[in-house]
Parts: sequence; structure tokens; C-alpha cells
Amino acid sequence: MAEAADIKGTGPSPARRWLRRTLTVAVGAPLLAGLLQAPVTTSPAAAAPSATAAEDATGSKTVDVSLDTLTPNTPVEGDTVTLTGTVTNRGRKAVTDGVVELRVGPRMTSRSEIEQVTGRTGYRDDSDPAPVPDAPTAEIPKLGAGLSADFSLSVPVADLGLDEAGVYQLGVSLTGETPDRPYPRVLGIERTFLPYQPEATEKKTQITYLWPLIASAHVSAETATDDQQTPVFEDDALAAELRPGGRLDQMVSLGKDLPVTWVIDPDLLATVDAMANGYRVKDGSLHVPGTNKELAERWLGKLEKAVQGHKVVALPFADPDLASLAHHGKDVPGSLGHLQSATALAGVTVETVLHVQPSTDFAWPVDGAVDPAIVSVATSAGADKVIARSDSVRDDLSYTPTAARPLGNGSTTAVVSDALLSTAFEGDMVRAERSTLAVQEFLSQSLAITLEQPEKQRSVVVAPQRVPTVAQAQTMATALRGLSGRRWSQPSDLFAAATAKPDPNASTAVPGSSRYPKKLRDRELPVQAFRDMKTTRDELNDFKVVLTFPDRVVTPFGNAINREMSTSWRGQTRAATIYRVNVQGYLQRLTKSIQLVDKSDLTLSGRSATIPVTVQNKLLQGVDHLVLRLASNNGNRLEINGERIAELPVKVGAGHSQSVKFDATANVNGQVPVTAQLYTEDGTPYGKPMSFTVKVSEITPTVMLVIAGGVLLLVLAGVRMYSQRKRLAAQTAEADAAGETEVAEGAEGAEKARETEGAGADEPDAEPGEDDADGPEQPSDPTPDTGSESGDPSATGEKVDR
Repeated sequence: MAEAADIKGTGPSPARRWLRRTLTVAVGAPLLAGLLQAPVTTSPAAAAPSATAAEDATGSKTVDVSLDTLTPNTPVEGDTVTLTGTVTNRGRKAVTDGVVELRVGPRMTSRSEIEQVTGRTGYRDDSDPAPVPDAPTAEIPKLGAGLSADFSLSVPVADLGLDEAGVYQLGVSLTGETPDRPYPRVLGIERTFLPYQPEATEKKTQITYLWPLIASAHVSAETATDDQQTPVFEDDALAAELRPGGRLDQMVSLGKDLPVTWVIDPDLLATVDAMANGYRVKDGSLHVPGTNKELAERWLGKLEKAVQGHKVVALPFADPDLASLAHHGKDVPGSLGHLQSATALAGVTVETVLHVQPSTDFAWPVDGAVDPAIVSVATSAGADKVIARSDSVRDDLSYTPTAARPLGNGSTTAVVSDALLSTAFEGDMVRAERSTLAVQEFLSQSLAITLEQPEKQRSVVVAPQRVPTVAQAQTMATALRGLSGRRWSQPSDLFAAATAKPDPNASTAVPGSSRYPKKLRDRELPVQAFRDMKTTRDELNDFKVVLTFPDRVVTPFGNAINREMSTSWRGQTRAATIYRVNVQGYLQRLTKSIQLVDKSDLTLSGRSATIPVTVQNKLLQGVDHLVLRLASNNGNRLEINGERIAELPVKVGAGHSQSVKFDATANVNGQVPVTAQLYTEDGTPYGKPMSFTVKVSEITPTVMLVIAGGVLLLVLAGVRMYSQRKRLAAQTAEADAAGETEVAEGAEGAEKARETEGAGADEPDAEPGEDDADGPEQPSDPTPDTGSESGDPSATGEKVDR
């Protein structure tokens, strides 16, 4: 809403001069002296009061005039122009005898003149036109402080005094009185423009309008554990934009009937397609099913029909911030690789979802601002056309040149969009007044371009803000419909605009880095953001080589890294940091799912033994191409598989563990620290090392001989004791048998002697000493306790007495 304001050097209005003359005659000099406090200047140099002071002095900001509608917005002969709006008393006193009047100024001769009028806010009687004679007015007898009143004015085009085709200033003012100044004066004014081209021009300006479909990132790096890898969303906020009346819904509904070139972020299509195929949403520590599957299906079907027959440009996946990459990321190794992968993914995604063949030849830096670094990065991934803007690539010409021109050394084509047309619909377009004024200025600027060189056709490109609001999109659509008469313009597309014949006078120089706008540089992603991306990428590269199905991890994390570079993070530093931290944290949790199980210290008794080390895999897929390395910190004391360091391959199934066994050989007693570490096959450490201690208690050969000798002595002693007991038992049995025999023989001899004695003396006596050479054995002699000695060798284990 514009408010009236005077400009320095402005003299009193005719109404004030008339009032002064009247008061001078009627009241006299004293009162006249009081009234002449308002400044009267004779030249701009003598204008001391500011524009604001002049406005306050004249009261031109007392009433706010709002112009809500103007139809038709591009009238022709025979039409009637109708304006509606509202006047609001911003002062502290009532306004009386108010009259709303229509003012039409002279034909404007240049685009710069339109821009100057747009910047005015106060009424100026030396430049603002007088009311249209005999035109209808709206009377407002009294308007209290803070109150508003509606008005409507309808004037035939024939009564507007439009002499020839061109752009005219159109003003709506309220003239009235206040109690402290009871005379008619302009208390408020609103200005706009009226493009008047009743007949078609000989040469029409070709206007290409970009229609962006871009949204912020919503998909995380996480997926569900099912075979389909159902994506997990950070939130479900995108659904609000897809619903009927939502931003993305309106962009499709409006764009399908407009002559536009669709500029699409493939990540948006991939996100909505994921919703249509089933998705989950983070809810604290839980993942709950998404509920907007049908909504996503409806929007995709609607978009697919809308783009048929239109040109489609695919931005790199997730719309990476080219300026941030050029200024902060290109020196971080691997950052440019993200842009290349995002570009490669773009065309495939759009074609798969929308079944149209897009172009990936265009790069679109934020606000079309470029410098040598941005151009270099933008074209590094295959794009050879850069969408710039005329407030960056500036032309010092009196007219608007064709958008396309070679840039720098000529290998890159710059499509320079028009800055005034491209920024026409920024800001709040919810209020009808702002929307109406923006449409009228856009249409007037487009006509002024054609009239700059009516004999020469030129091609102009309009690249609006990346993410228009609903109100902005509706206003843009209204402006494009205003060009549908094609009396001074005709629609074109970005492909045709890029191949249009360049103007030889157009600038082809790439602006220096010092000219890059500070407000844009302050909103770029910092260097740390790209370092975080590199860390995530490096960890992903180490992780994927050990997986049996790496695509199940590489794809979601690769897309997440691309989203970390998105232009949508500008101005959202904290949200961007949280997203990166979440991505990296989830990857680290996955990599830690493959780990070594902690071991307690071991005791190794003996010369050799087996050391088991357990590798655990908690993933839902198998792991392979890993090597487990076991290293002894003292190879002289403990060897593993015959060396100080030994390696064995590792292959573990999903959700399982594997025990890897190493042969250990001890040489010297003592404690030996041992370290276990997983490696990829190319020698990159995987995960953290695990350490434990092996206590070696080795038994030497001498000790073994001593122990063996002792055992042998014990065995021999046992055998001897057994033999002695057995021999003793045998001797006792023999002695008992001998005793019985001697008793029997003695009895028999006595009996025979008696018989001999009784028989006669003819038998000789026995020779002396024959029977008692050793003397008779005494029955009382004890039985010997050892067996008879033998000359044979003693048995083994026996002790032999010699």
C-alpha cells in the first residue's frame, strides 16, 4: 500500500495558494503570518525540509488510498476502466468533504521513468497530473479517524485522454478537509500504470516465463527395514503444499494453462513419488506410517498432465546452491563430485516420474547472481547455459537487449533474465492492492520494452523467485493472462530463448567477485557444511565396500548428501546443521553395527593354542570383503600364525556373528598385549580396534624331563612295592606247606625205626654224618622273607639287589 508524500522543492498546492489569498484579505496579516509557516522554495538547492516533513506539512499522508482492482488491466478502445479500492483515515481527526478522483498522467517514454514513478509515495502537484475532467468521482462526506470507506470508479477509455499507444501513469487521490485545515487539499494518493496498446505492434517481444517447482528437503537418510526400503521423512509438512489450495497444488493448477517453461527440482518429484508408494514419518524415536499417499498420487497425476506439451528443465537433484559451492565448497575435496552426481540423477528422475524428456543443460544460481567462480562451478557438471539476471550481468544500453549472449570466453551461454520483471512479484501479494500494483507494473514494463525498439524483435526471460507463495503464484498468473492478447508480446520457452540471436551490444563480461551481493553471500552455506558432507561421504565409501548389497545404503545416503547442498537451506542455518548431523549420526550407527566383540584377557598355558575373535553383524544384510588383523605387540614372546601380525578374511551373514580363530605360539613367559582390528580389503581401517592381553606360561623341555623323571620314579616305586608284597605272600605259602611235610615224614620215620628195631640186627647201620651233615632243621627256625636269588636280569621298574 503506497502512501502520499511530497518531494523536496515542492511548492504549495493551488488550493493552499487560493486559501492564503482569501485569508489575507479577510483576516489580515497576523493570521497570514501564522499560515505561512509551510516552506516555500524557489529551487531544489534551497529545499531544506525533508520529503517526510513536506508530507506532514501538506497532510498528504493523512489518508491511505488502496487500489484493489483495475479492470481490464490492458484496456483497448471501447473498454471501460473500473477501479475499486479503499480509503483509510490514518490521522487523528476526521476528514470531511472527501472526493476520490482519477488522475491520468502523460505518456511515459522509458522504463526508467516507470521505475521512478514507482518509487514515489507522496503527492506532488508539479508532477502528478490533474484529475480527469468530467470523470466520475466518489464522494465521501465524512471519514472518521481510523475509519475506512470503499470506492469504485468507472471511466470509459475514450474519456481518459489516451492520445497514443504507450504506458500512462494512473493515480487515484482523495481530496478533503480537516478541522485544523478547513480547505480542500490532496490528503492521499496511490499511483499505478495503465498499458495502452490498442493495436498489435509490428514486432512483438518474445517473453519466456520460468515456472519453478521447488521445495525444501523433507526426506531423511533413514529407511525402514523392509525389502522395499520404505523412506523415512523428517516431517510430513509437504502434504500441506500438495493439498487443494496449497502452494504446490496452486503452482500446478495455474501453470497448466499458462505459456511457461517448467523448471523442476527432481528431488521434489522423488519425494512425492516416495509418498505415493508408501512412506514413514519420524515421530520422536518412532517411525509412524505416512497418511498422505492418495494426496501424493493425485498431485503427481495432475502434474504429469500439466507438463505435457510444455518444455521442462530439470535442475540438479535437490537444487544445489551453486554460489555456496563456488565460494565455500569447491576447495573441500569431493564437493564438486556431488554436483556431478546430482546432475546425472536429475534427468533420470524427471523422466521416470513424469514420462517427459527434460533438459539438464541449464544452471540457475540464486537470484541469477554470478561471478567467475559461480560460472566455473555451474558448468563443471555438464551444463553449458547459465540463467543469470540483468542486475548481475549489466548492460549499459538505452534499451533492453535479447537475453541470450555468450559469456566470458564464449563456451558458456548466459540467459540473462530481466531483473525488473523477475522481481515484480516478490513481497507480500496477499493484499489485493499489492497484487494489483505488481500486475500493472509488470504489464507496463513489458510494453515499454517493446516500444523501446518497436522495429526490432527481442527475446526476454523472466526468472521469478524459486519458491513463490500461493498469492505470488496467483499474481504471476494474472500478469501472464494480461499478456494473452499478444498485442505487444508473444510467449516463448527457455530453449528458444537460449538459442536466440545475441545482441552484439549486450554485455558478455562475467562480473567480478567483488560485485556479488553481500546479502546473498551472508546466507550461503559455510565451509563447515561441506566438510561435514565430506566426512559423511568418506564414511559411506568405507562402509559400502563391505556390504553384499551396497545400493541399499548408497542410494539413500547419496541423495541425503545432495539435499545437504540444497539452496533451500539459505537462511536456515540451524535446520541445515541438524539435518547434516542426523544424516551422519545414522550412518555411524549403521557402521557400528559391524563390530568386534570385546574379549577379556587370556591365559596361554603351553607352547601353542588357539585365540578366537568374534565379529558381530547386526545389519539386515551380509558383510564381506573384510579382513581381521590380529597383531602381537611382542613377536618374540608370542607369534600369531607364525608371524607378529596375522590376517584372516571375514564374511558374516545378516544378523549373525563369526568367530575367527588364530593359532598362537608362545616362546617366552609373560604378558603380551594383542590388538584386533577390522580392515577393508584395500587396507582401510574399519571401526575401532579392540585390545586384550595374553598371559603366557610356557613349560621348557628341562622342566618337562624333570617332571617325567619324577613320574617314572613314582611308577617304579609302585611296581616294586607290588612285587615285594606278591613275593612275600608266595614265600609264606611255601613255608606253610613245607612244615606240614616235615611233620608227616618224622612220624613215618619213627614208625619205620620201631619196625626195624623189632625185626633183627642183620641190616647195617647208616654211615655216620650222612643224615646230619648240616644238622637237622629246627622247627623253630623262621621262614625266610625273600625269595631265592636268580641270575636273570630284573624286570622293568623293579629295583634289583646285587
